[in-house]
Amino acid sequence: MFTEVKQTSKPLPQLVSEEIEKLIVLGEFKPGDRLPSEYELAQRLGVGRSTVREATKALVSRNILEVHRGNGTFVCEQTGLVQDPLGLRFQPDKKRLGLDLCEVRLMIEPEIAALAAQKATEEEIARMQALCDAIEEKVRRNENYGALDQQLHTLWAACTRNAIMPNLVPILSQAIPLFIDITKRALQMQSLCTHQAVVDAIRARDSEAARQAMRVHLEDNRRSIEALPDDDS
Repeated sequence: MFTEVKQTSKPLPQLVSEEIEKLIVLGEFKPGDRLPSEYELAQRLGVGRSTVREATKALVSRNILEVHRGNGTFVCEQTGLVQDPLGLRFQPDKKRLGLDLCEVRLMIEPEIAALAAQKATEEEIARMQALCDAIEEKVRRNENYGALDQQLHTLWAACTRNAIMPNLVPILSQAIPLFIDITKRALQMQSLCTHQAVVDAIRARDSEAARQAMRVHLEDNRRSIEALPDDDS
């Protein structure tokens, strides 16, 4: 599977990291896969273990690989995406940030829902419903449901069959915990209803209903944020 790394003017660790990255791009290693051991990589690439170690560190810093202590090195699920590329956590005015993110999401997510109504598989629709049910259970127990909410929005994005959307939406969905926090969870039950309306429209293959249900969901969030006093951001 591996070919020995050829010598060029580039530093050897960079060559090794490029070779590993190439294998990921070509599908030899997929998101979530565990890489061979450091020793095996060194043997197959014809380099020392210290070189492999440096190359791995470089790929970890770029969020291509991640190290699970005691369990090995794995390809990241969201390969190549940095955690906060828009610097959202450093925005001091959380109310303003919430409103701006709502505006961006309103430009994008209603169309995502419309496309999902056309392209989602029955298995994906079943997963949507399972996530809705799990979110409802979290709400009824007064537990944090932000991670499940993000998974639902990311699943809708994946259903578009657009290669960019599943990477873009998780960045925007970082705002979901923010919305839950700054609205003091006031929209919990309302969100359950609007989530379910989106899923029901997708199940019915009704693109316009899905588009409108998503718009209602996001407009509800925006109105709730607008109602907050400025010093509560």
